Order: sequence, then C-alpha cells, then structure tokens
Amino acid sequence: MLNIGILGCGRIGQVHAGSIRQIDGARITSVADAFPEPAAALAARSGARVMGSLELIESSDVDAVVIGTPTDTHYDLIHAAAAAGKAIFCEKPVDMSAARIKDCIKAVERAGVPFLTAFNRRFDPNFANLQARIAADEIGAVEIVTILSRDPAPPPISYIQSSGGLFRDMMIHDLDMARFLLGGDEPVSVYATGAALVDPAIGAAGDVDTAAVILTTASGKICQISNSRRASYGYDQRIEVHGARGMLRAENMLENTVEIATDAGFRKAPAQHFFLERYAAAYRAEMAYFLHAVREGGSITPGILDGLRAQELADAAALSLAQGRPVSLANEG
Repeated sequence: MLNIGILGCGRIGQVHAGSIRQIDGARITSVADAFPEPAAALAARSGARVMGSLELIESSDVDAVVIGTPTDTHYDLIHAAAAAGKAIFCEKPVDMSAARIKDCIKAVERAGVPFLTAFNRRFDPNFANLQARIAADEIGAVEIVTILSRDPAPPPISYIQSSGGLFRDMMIHDLDMARFLLGGDEPVSVYATGAALVDPAIGAAGDVDTAAVILTTASGKICQISNSRRASYGYDQRIEVHGARGMLRAENMLENTVEIATDAGFRKAPAQHFFLERYAAAYRAEMAYFLHAVREGGSITPGILDGLRAQELADAAALSLAQGRPVSLANEG
C-alpha cells in the first residue's frame, strides 16, 4: 500500500485526490494547505489527517507527495521532499525560473527519488493514441504539427497577474505536447506573436490573451501552436500532425456523440466546456502511471527535465514576443 500526502487542497489537489481514491494499492494518509477549510474538507473525504506541509513531507506515513500548491511554493517543497526521500508528483510549471528548476533537478538527482512533472495531456487517451501511431510510423516522417488550444473564457485578472503569463501558464502544456509529438527532435528556434484581444485588462496587466508560436527543430520540422483565452463554443483542444505519408488528427471531445440532420444541415453537440471534464481520463491515467512507476521502479516520463525543457520554450516565446524576433535556444542558453 502506497501512502500519499497531498500538498495543496484546492481544485487540482481535489482532482488528484479523487484519482488516488480510485486506484487500488494507494491511499491518502495526509493533506496540507495554507487554508484550514479546504484541508479539513479534503481530509474528511479521504479519511486523511491534516498536517503542516513540512510535517507531512517528513512523516513516516507518507511514501509520495502530490504538489498542487501555487507555483512559487514548489521550489522549497521539492527540495524538502527530495531530502526526505519521497517520490514527487508535481504540477506544472515546476517553477517560473529555469535556473531554479535546474536547482530542483540537482536536489532530485542527488536524492534519487522518482519525479513526475504533471503534463496530464500526454496521458489523454486520444493524444496518447496519436503519439503512439506517429511512433509506429503510420504517417511516415513528421513534417508539421499543429496544436490548437483555446479556453472558454479568461481567468480573473488577479490570476493573470501572478501566472507568469500565457506562455508559462497556458501554452506550456502545448509546448510540452509539441516535444511529445516531435519524438525527440527538439525545437531549436521559437518565434512568437501575441496581443490582448479578449480583455484590455489582460494587456494592462502585461500579458496577452491571444498568441501564436512557431517552433522549428534542427531537422526543419515545424510546430505551430495557437492559443486564445476565449472560445465561445467551448473548450477547444485539437491536434493535427502531417507526415510524409499521411495525417493524424485528434478532434475535440463533445458533450455527446449524437448528430442531428435536418433541412438546415448537420449539427453536432458542443465541445466539452471545461478542462476538468475534457481531461478527466488524463488526470486518472497520469496518477495511475505515477503510482505504478513508484511501486515497480523504473524511469518516469515526463520527468523533471521535461518540466525544464517546457519552461525554456515558454521563456523563449516570451522573449521572442518582447523583442519581435525569433529566439534561438542554443544562443539564449
């Protein structure tokens, strides 16, 4: 039986706790949060104890920790968990600073503990199926990857102001997905453009709400990513990969699969409206994968190095937007 401690009892902590409760051979023994009410509520649902963060990490009744706290707390929690010999499941981004992530990598490697960066979209059944079929050479050599990601509505301005910006908060998922689909052919150049078209207050806060990025690999493969904080038709999540012998595509998940045809034409159900619905299966699969890997041993992907690589791409995109030029990752370090 693996004993799990949950650090952060907000929305994402509750999602991960729900996944753990569905997995045989694992239980939540402890939870911690800066606010007592959500901690008490999650503890009651999970049959767990409420503890302080460091107390939880150092507890002999905890084998692995799930870090779902604000990003600016990750650095200290990762170092403490690594020093305590705990397996670590950490929400993205690992940290807002690539230099600080490198410090975390040293701590994790020194301790030799398992670490998963929670890029849940790699575990979405459709996206995972698409990537497996690329790897199986169904469409030949990949030439261009297109990723579309649009939220139904922007988050509060208070969140925007502390999020690190669209590239580090929202697009970081897509940047990791690009690496996942490009199969080890790493992007070496990033060009970004963006604007505040959804809400002028987002621009006033120093961010963009509409953006596009072009990634180019050393071999010349191209990935184009389109993000928007607004989609009137629901949560828009699509991928298309074009190869030498064909194309693979993953479409939106709809509220249902029923289609109606009348004299007005054909009409399908709307796209699922929120990420918790759209990626419910992915959240369960990534937690099951992590717990199995901790129990059985072996390498974990995506690991902390994947968290660093995605952060470096997000940093390069932000720099490209600010300077209006393509950014070479080799030159920028």
